[in-house]
Amino acid sequence: MPNSMTGFGAAEGSVAGGRLRVEIRTVNHRYFNLAPKLPSDLSGLEGELRERLRRDFDRGHVAVQARWTEYPERAGAFAVDLERARAVTARLRELQSALGLAGEVTVELVARQPEVVSAAAAEAAPATWSEVEPVVAQAVADCRAMRAREGEALAAELRHRVDLLVEAADAIARKAPERLVRERDRLRGAVAELLDGRPADETRLAQEIAFQADRLDITEELVRFRAHVSAVRDALAADRPVGKQLGFLAQELGREVNTMGSKANDADIAQHVIAMKGELEKFREQLENLE
Repeated sequence: MPNSMTGFGAAEGSVAGGRLRVEIRTVNHRYFNLAPKLPSDLSGLEGELRERLRRDFDRGHVAVQARWTEYPERAGAFAVDLERARAVTARLRELQSALGLAGEVTVELVARQPEVVSAAAAEAAPATWSEVEPVVAQAVADCRAMRAREGEALAAELRHRVDLLVEAADAIARKAPERLVRERDRLRGAVAELLDGRPADETRLAQEIAFQADRLDITEELVRFRAHVSAVRDALAADRPVGKQLGFLAQELGREVNTMGSKANDADIAQHVIAMKGELEKFREQLENLE
């Protein structure tokens, strides 16, 4: 079953000691178009991300957002200046002795003094693709499941449009012989009126009728139309991306419908052709979202 290009998936998991959330949104696009938005510490994984998603999405605009819901722990996030701590401890004890103060010089007291403990410029351990990939894979699976559900509904709508086209084509096929008979009778009447009672050249008249019948005949168009319809139905039953193929078939169907319209020379057939053009337009609109 073909997939829609509209979908959403999200997943969250443990990565590098933190928790990473990945969200994937897809909409229709003629080609595969990735728009990643990653934290700066994951920007180096964009190549692996693109390669992974390219295998999962044939077409569509794919927006990926990754963010930390819990940041990874940063080893050595604080630095202790031991020399300054010793100097501060010695000065505090001198002050205690000089003033006769009671109590102890504690670690907490020393640590609160300026420049004894300071924040250090430390980086978290870099996340690897092997850690990030399972989270991406789950988000992809969720998104693809939604695209499959949307694709099933879309395929059902497209099959309905095809059924309406076939009904109209069948109605035209039934009308076509009547139109040829009317055209033959019209031509005979016009010739008789022009000759004003004089005998007609039956051989020449038969040739002209045969020429008109050939010019107005739409049998070939109907045969090709039904062949294209069969190809459309096969594509809608396939488990692969078929949006481009169906776009081509829609063009071919439109070409046959236009030819039938140009040959119609009949009000009823013309009405069916107009209805078919409307259904084909709706068919093409729905194809915009099919992968």
